Amino acid sequence: MANSAQARKRARQAVKRREHNVSLRSKLRTAIKFIKKAIGSGDKVAAQRAFNSSIGTVDAIADKDIIHKNKSARYKSRLSAAIKMMA
Repeated sequence: MANSAQARKRARQAVKRREHNVSLRSKLRTAIKFIKKAIGSGDKVAAQRAFNSSIGTVDAIADKDIIHKNKSARYKSRLSAAIKMMA
């Protein structure tokens, strides 16, 4: 347990920051699921539209260091490749 006032404040801030990061990470996962669902439907135009609308979320979360920039690039690359592979 934190003993000094400074340590107690840091503990409070850490909890608040963690809750915020968890919500952002959840938003990221939802955006990726949205794209994967569109890819699974088989409609290339809808999948591309979903990709374009959700990719900003992925970039924004990488900019905030919730995930690494390379991880964001990997997500975008793999989803884009999956869309290109559609008939």
